[in-house]
Amino acid sequence: MKAEIISFTDHGARLAQNLAEKLPEKNISCRAWVKKKDAALLEHVRILSSPLKEWTCEQFSKADVLIFIGAAGIAVRSIAPYIRSKKTDPAVLSVDEQGRHVIALLSGHIGGANAMARLVAEILDAKPIITTATDLHGKFAVDAFAAQRGMYLDSMETAKEIAAELVAGRRVGMRSAWPIFGVVPEELDTKGVPPVGFAVDIRKRPPFAHTLFLVPRITVLGIGCRKGTEETRVSDVVMQALEEHQIFLESVCRITSIDLKKEEKGILAFSERLGVPFETYTSGELAQVESENGFEESDFVRSVTGIGNVCERAALKGAGTRKLLIVKTAREGVTVAAAAMDYAVWMED
Repeated sequence: MKAEIISFTDHGARLAQNLAEKLPEKNISCRAWVKKKDAALLEHVRILSSPLKEWTCEQFSKADVLIFIGAAGIAVRSIAPYIRSKKTDPAVLSVDEQGRHVIALLSGHIGGANAMARLVAEILDAKPIITTATDLHGKFAVDAFAAQRGMYLDSMETAKEIAAELVAGRRVGMRSAWPIFGVVPEELDTKGVPPVGFAVDIRKRPPFAHTLFLVPRITVLGIGCRKGTEETRVSDVVMQALEEHQIFLESVCRITSIDLKKEEKGILAFSERLGVPFETYTSGELAQVESENGFEESDFVRSVTGIGNVCERAALKGAGTRKLLIVKTAREGVTVAAAAMDYAVWMED
């Protein structure tokens, strides 16, 4: 996690210095700035000579956390032009110049501002100011639960509906395609079928009338293709296979293949577009992979690669399992298979 701190006075700079020293101990990389030409020189605080607007624009797209040490109005006016979405905006905190209060201004749950406000307040011996309704009512926060586990939320509107139900004192449903460990909050119904609820799953199979999907990123794609296949064709075949099996694209965490394809531009471009790594294995490594139901072998593929099936073996190798989600699907010179890594839902952070 990366934090950027901006201060405006000598006292604020000293607070920034304190945070710049302590946050790395919590595995948060940190840079501190002071927007004051004659600021006292501090070891971990650099003087910002560029306009605050430029600094905010740059850091808003790069940092995970922005901390403004000064009047809350400065922070609000600075970030206003760049606010886009709960799913993508960084956490933004406002700390008063005396270090008495730490306000979670933006992205309290998904961005982690609430948790960061508590951490910063602990370091500064300040009071965290949290304004999200579920926190104030001591209720389960589904968006925070998902964010802490790196899950994708498919609908912010349904997430809001769940929060409203919980704040109103009503129970919401919870289902999981995997085992659940830990204490489930009593406001979550894991057996009944209330009208609103959430499902931890990588498949689109809603258990409630209004279902929010929390999608863990655990699907591994194994891809093979003819040399020179364009990214659009790779993408079309993969997307069609995922849709046929009702698997969320957002669950994909890795693309795999044989090392003969490590420079294949179409696959590389597709992995870059998804923002996931592309990993390859030798034919010897893939030959050691086992499947619950065997493999669909091809003599032609064996003559080229040394093994009779690339995509299924690569998917299983990458996922560390023996069970396929999608068996070999071949279209237009592209083959794709998918497997899921082992998973479990832990209720505690």
